[in-house]
Amino acid sequence: MDDVMEPGGSSNDITESIPDNADKALDTPAPEPQPDPLTAKYGEIIAILIRSEYIALEQVEYAERIRKKLPSPKPLLEILKELKYITDGRVREAIRTNRVSLRIGSLLLELGYISADDLQAAFEIQAGDKSKKLGEILVSQNYIDERKLVEILSLQLGFRYVELEFTHIDRLIFAAAPVKFYEKHNFIPIRKEDDYVLVAFADPLDQRDIGAAREVFGRKIIPAFALKSEINAAIEKIKRGAQARRSIDMDEDSIAGLVNGIIIAALENRVSDIHIEPLQDRLRVRFRQDGVLLHHKDFPVDAAQAMTSRIKIMCQADIAEKRRHQGGRIFFDHTGGQLDLRVSFYVTVYGEKIVMRLLNRKGQLLELSQIGMLPRMLDRFRDEALISPSGVLIITGPTGSGKTSTVYSCINHINSPQISIITAEEPVEYIIDGIAQCSINPKINLTFEETLRHIVRQDPDVIVIGEIRDNYSAEVAVHAALTGHKVLTTFHTEDSIGGLIRLLNMDIEAFLISSTVVCVVAQRLLRKVCPSCEMPYQPTSKDFQFLSYAPTELLGANFKKGRGCGQCRHTGYLGRTGVFELLILDELVRNAILERKTSHEIRKISVESTGLVTLFEDGIVKAADGITTIDEVLRCLPKLQKPRPLSTLRRLVGA
Repeated sequence: MDDVMEPGGSSNDITESIPDNADKALDTPAPEPQPDPLTAKYGEIIAILIRSEYIALEQVEYAERIRKKLPSPKPLLEILKELKYITDGRVREAIRTNRVSLRIGSLLLELGYISADDLQAAFEIQAGDKSKKLGEILVSQNYIDERKLVEILSLQLGFRYVELEFTHIDRLIFAAAPVKFYEKHNFIPIRKEDDYVLVAFADPLDQRDIGAAREVFGRKIIPAFALKSEINAAIEKIKRGAQARRSIDMDEDSIAGLVNGIIIAALENRVSDIHIEPLQDRLRVRFRQDGVLLHHKDFPVDAAQAMTSRIKIMCQADIAEKRRHQGGRIFFDHTGGQLDLRVSFYVTVYGEKIVMRLLNRKGQLLELSQIGMLPRMLDRFRDEALISPSGVLIITGPTGSGKTSTVYSCINHINSPQISIITAEEPVEYIIDGIAQCSINPKINLTFEETLRHIVRQDPDVIVIGEIRDNYSAEVAVHAALTGHKVLTTFHTEDSIGGLIRLLNMDIEAFLISSTVVCVVAQRLLRKVCPSCEMPYQPTSKDFQFLSYAPTELLGANFKKGRGCGQCRHTGYLGRTGVFELLILDELVRNAILERKTSHEIRKISVESTGLVTLFEDGIVKAADGITTIDEVLRCLPKLQKPRPLSTLRRLVGA
């Protein structure tokens, strides 16, 4: 009998809780024995409950009949609980008694914490990299939160859950094995409890890790759960202490190579932003790809200062200043040309956080037809707004919503030898032949105010103001439109109506807004479903509830979802598409502005009189066409009113 303390037991209660032939908690795609009929039909947990006589087969069959009649899928175990045939306590008791045969994938699936599609996608990833454990994959792909996973397993399996951040670790016990040994097997010894050693495992059911712990500490161990990230952090902290804060040995060339490598990796992965973040125990690098931050690499915390200094040198910032926020710009030469990076240094408690935005100055300009507007909306924008000889055209949305790309597509569309176009931007992000582009540089007093004062003296037909950021730039835009110029600009507001309301709140007279603003376009960028792993998706009852739709209002929809593959890095998404809200002002909307009506009233008038399709509605159309997903629509788009039926929306946008 192995001396391993039973989870939740005392030092006097010793049983063979983890026998040598126990299944690993993290599934592997290796061949396994065929399951018995009960397991094959109802799953492992239900089969255990039936065999243990906690529940009758007739009750399970009745619950299964109910499940088949439900409009959306629901775990059988959840239905059994709702019918009060079984309780959480009895389920935990059965799982703890039979955990030898239970696998983590089945456990999470049957408990309803992950879906069958999530589990299948995780298995496919694991098949490509057999060194990865299923739990790690589920966490890394955001199918389940790591802390939630550990809490579920510790609760269901009865192991103690240890928060290492608040736990003292006995250094003498830790010294029993090399640091690399702990790193390899994902565990850390904590302290002695009577004759036993409390050991925190990332997976206390993995026989390889348990065996490794027994090699060092013998049979008398108490296995506990801990977050893998916290185990790594604790090991790293002890290692740094043992090294007596020995700084890393990096010369100037190696630091330069490290920074260059990060930038080149970002360039190769079509990244929009690089985040270099000093944390308590490491320097973390993340990339924003398709609007979502993804982990790239971790570096020793001792590298932070050298890397920050190197980047400050590259963008001509003050190396000595570490107490104040700074900004700068890098022109990075590489084999494909020159990359423009806008750099921001932000002082935090652990050092300076650096964010570098990649500006593709020689990037491909999108044609107006390629930005993602649906046909009828695009025709209205082109024929009723862009063609107008004067007036203000506002593109609005939050940072990273694609406003600048849309503005450049508009410029490219109207650009001709007969038109003078002049811009004031901070900074210039695309270079277009034939137009006069000015990049704002406050360091030499080339400010927005100074530039806008001179811009109207250049005899322009079209003025492009990079962003309306204050009362002065708003007044310049409005007064330029009054004198016969066409003005294109961007604005930071949630939707098109919000753009008009914010102008009013900037003390621009209502009659000026009413007489000069031609149209407001609000936009967002949503991730597109990966074409390599797309599959049909049936909305659940919760989806209908969140969308505020009855099933009959979405007839003809073709919803899709990406399963996850190597092409999309197992995210289910590849690339992004624009979602738009086009408001072209008519007399009713102009009168509503003059009367200073509320945003709700102006929106209602716009929907009824101008055919306004909201951002949320445009997103629903694109999700119903399988371009994006319901999850993306709910994650990114504001729902300010109940959406209209899909058939109505398709008619309005020409889909």
